[in-house]
Amino acid sequence: MNKQQLSQTRLYFTAFTTLIVWAMLVWQFTHQGVPSHYLLQDPSLPELSNWWGALLLPVLSWVMLGRIQQRLLKHSPEEINLQSKKVLISFVIASIYGVTLSFCFINGYEAISSVMFPAILFFAIFFRLYRAEFILAFILSMSFTFGAILPTIFGTLIAISSFIVFTVVQFVWSRGKNIISPKPIS
Repeated sequence: MNKQQLSQTRLYFTAFTTLIVWAMLVWQFTHQGVPSHYLLQDPSLPELSNWWGALLLPVLSWVMLGRIQQRLLKHSPEEINLQSKKVLISFVIASIYGVTLSFCFINGYEAISSVMFPAILFFAIFFRLYRAEFILAFILSMSFTFGAILPTIFGTLIAISSFIVFTVVQFVWSRGKNIISPKPIS
């Protein structure tokens, strides 16, 4: 992939996201009305309408895909294809995780959904879950169930938490390796 292909992918993906979000909102509007969600499912907290997704999800897609594009373009042309495949695999895995979490929450499998959310921090020990492809996929996959605002809030918290976990673990790991096998002094 080259810069032009990455830019086209960014544009097409954002357009597709916009089309899907608007189609879903129109369908909701014409059937039972556009739903709203409360923060932490508490009616005393602010009510957030799914209409916000019409603005938030396309903008979020454009920005996150721009971050991915910038990261990919730092690689050589040969490596871009391999890195693009890694991004796609990460996106698919995060999408499946978000859909599974949403499915478990909606169908009353609280035991599973209550474990899946904190398990993300365990996975953050090994993977850079704060990267744009993970966060975008998580937000998009959960937005059909929870609207756009709540997954964006949780996605932001996940990004910050996973960055801290990954960075601290990597720091401790590198320091631990240096203590166990110090470099010889020349």
